[in-house]
Amino acid sequence: MMRPTTPMLAMCIALSGGCGDRPVFGPGEDVDRSADSASGDADGARDRHDAAMLDAAMVDAATLDASRDGATFDATLDGASDAASDAASDAGRDARAPDAALSDAGRDASTDVGGHLGPAPVVLGSTTDLAAPGAYALIGETGITNVTGSLVTGGHLGVSPIDSTAITGFALVLDASGQFSTSPSVLSPARVYAANYAVPTPGNLTSAILAMEGAYTDAASRSLPDFLNLASGHIGGRVLVPGLYTWGSSVDVTSGITLVGGANDVWIFQITNDLQLSAATSMTLAGGARAQNVFWQLAGQVTMGAGSHFEGIILCRTGITMQTGASLHGRALAQTLVALDDNAITAP
Repeated sequence: MMRPTTPMLAMCIALSGGCGDRPVFGPGEDVDRSADSASGDADGARDRHDAAMLDAAMVDAATLDASRDGATFDATLDGASDAASDAASDAGRDARAPDAALSDAGRDASTDVGGHLGPAPVVLGSTTDLAAPGAYALIGETGITNVTGSLVTGGHLGVSPIDSTAITGFALVLDASGQFSTSPSVLSPARVYAANYAVPTPGNLTSAILAMEGAYTDAASRSLPDFLNLASGHIGGRVLVPGLYTWGSSVDVTSGITLVGGANDVWIFQITNDLQLSAATSMTLAGGARAQNVFWQLAGQVTMGAGSHFEGIILCRTGITMQTGASLHGRALAQTLVALDDNAITAP
């Protein structure tokens, strides 16, 4: 039986000839042309139409969002379009990119789940539960350092099993209860917690750290990626739709990227090495996408270049470094050190 198609999935197929294989585009990239001679002029016209639509989508994210909510692409997918359009879509689906050669069944299972596109989200727990990583904007198991001028908003800071001496540059003021500190760099009501503070803080932090490591393992264990080794890890300038992305290498972002999707759609990025966001380079969310649904799971380290902007939840087995003036809309949760330098961190 043919499974129902969501508007976003239909949009991807209409734009790219098969959602999952071609909904990711870089500036100036052309859509691969099918070599099927039987398609003739009708296919050529369809290709030119698709290329124009892709260019428009990259220029104006609102166009993609409108397409998601409309019926235009659903009608095409359901057979309401003419035979030439259907043939072009079929040919596009057959022309699979080498880095995304997955079965339709496997792709559908991972990209249209429970009323949203993309995989199931990684669970971090309540933003009000001090025993859950979802309550923290920053977690470092070996410390959190700050050079100067940083401001953390919307979430707590926590270090464990290391103690408060590993939190530097925050001008900590220990509360009379001994359970937490305050800092001019941490906007109230957010607080700073360390493993050597009074009960119940040590137990809460132990639970939060274990849950953070569990979230990392969960994200790393997701299988059947929608995109495998996309662009060999050089993803600058691309528009990324919801899905599971996997790289067996480092990833670099040398020019701005845009994540386009709805408020409940999910992205998980699995990276076996490092992630480098170049200086003055930004990640942008469009179409209603939300930072709390974007997860970056890294075995290596994350470096945000000076003046760059990052979106999403970072689950990092090694260090997270934010260079001068970089900003983060999300959470930086590291199993080693988080290093700040005049940064703005806003928890979603």
